[in-house]
Amino acid sequence: MTIIRSRVSALAAATLTLTLLLAGCGRGSSSAAPAASASIDSAAATGTVTLWAPDGDATALDKVLADYKAANPGLSLKITLIPSDDYNTKLQTAVSSGTAPDIAFVYTEAQTQFLASKAFAAVPNGLVDSAGFFPGSWAAGAYAGATYSVPWYAYTRVLVYRKDFATAGQASAPTSWDQMIPFLKALQAGGATKGLGGDVGWDTYNGQDLAVYAYQAGAKLLNGDATKWDLDNAQVVSAIEYASSPFTTGISAIDTPQFLDAQPYFVAGKTGSLISGPWVIASLDQTAKQDGWTAAHVATAVLPKGSSSGVGPLAGGSWVVSASSKNATSAWKVIRAMAQEPAQVAQFKAYGSMPAVQAAWKDPSIAGNSLYDAFFEQLKDVEPMPAVATWNQVSTAIGKELEAVARGRETAAQAAKNLQSQADSIGVGQ
Repeated sequence: MTIIRSRVSALAAATLTLTLLLAGCGRGSSSAAPAASASIDSAAATGTVTLWAPDGDATALDKVLADYKAANPGLSLKITLIPSDDYNTKLQTAVSSGTAPDIAFVYTEAQTQFLASKAFAAVPNGLVDSAGFFPGSWAAGAYAGATYSVPWYAYTRVLVYRKDFATAGQASAPTSWDQMIPFLKALQAGGATKGLGGDVGWDTYNGQDLAVYAYQAGAKLLNGDATKWDLDNAQVVSAIEYASSPFTTGISAIDTPQFLDAQPYFVAGKTGSLISGPWVIASLDQTAKQDGWTAAHVATAVLPKGSSSGVGPLAGGSWVVSASSKNATSAWKVIRAMAQEPAQVAQFKAYGSMPAVQAAWKDPSIAGNSLYDAFFEQLKDVEPMPAVATWNQVSTAIGKELEAVARGRETAAQAAKNLQSQADSIGVGQ
């Protein structure tokens, strides 16, 4: 199965620039509590605070924080938006040169390399209620015994399908791997040309797909201390077989739809399903050029479970504060404000960013749309991509090997052996 790519620039930057990030080893204990540090008082924020973020979700930040800034007139918050394709590289340069902003955005799924740089401060005790966030989002900020980031928004991906085709094909959403192909065939019987619109880029995104399915099969992808890749095993082989099965059975086309065609194909019935993020829910009416089309034609479901779990991919954005900030207290106050339920809901309404704070999902703007329910459930069970600097290189190699399997040029077992050899050559970046 293939997971449709996320927003063109926002999440692409997180993975495509991994090899440019500061070197770091694997994440420390994901359950570690924040390191002891001074608590942040409740007084108004004052002084100048600089904030960097990639364009995209942060475009609406001025609007989202308008009430907070009005309530804190002594605060001068200077927001700098950087093209997302350049963001990680620019932040790395700023960190290396000692010119990092007071507050920096980090991609939740790719932040370990920054946290390992020791350029950012640990989250102060009591700043936010860590239990209020999705566990995976909070845990992603843990490194070497401390927590360094506060989640802002959270994404995962689920099965999005044409419920009209499912009804006509007399099918219910699959809950396990072995139910997936029969379900996709039923969508075709119900009217879809192809059961699944798969990602046919055959690149790093397909590598991300495989990571998710390998996790579901019980694989770790790395050895215990994250010093070596572990890809040639039965769990990874089964994940390769599962990921390629729509193509080898003819349920997905190997060369279409291309990324920008995914939603038009889905609306036109050329495909009956896709695996994608919540932004699809907000955009399909526009693609269909018909208000209410999504509600009438679409359903969502959590990912079918593998032999070990039903874990999904973790993505999103978090905030960190520079260890050298001259106004860290006010910087943390701004981050605390962005983690409050009203700001989380305002961010969703302004840009569609799904809250990282679970209580915000109870707001009628989200809870009133049942299509978001699957995303909420999946976010309770997510896993980030391997936290090593070379993941982009390895995931790109995975994409190429998956294409070879999809086209019938090699078996899943051969692909796993090839990947192990390539990954051994690439290493983990230590």
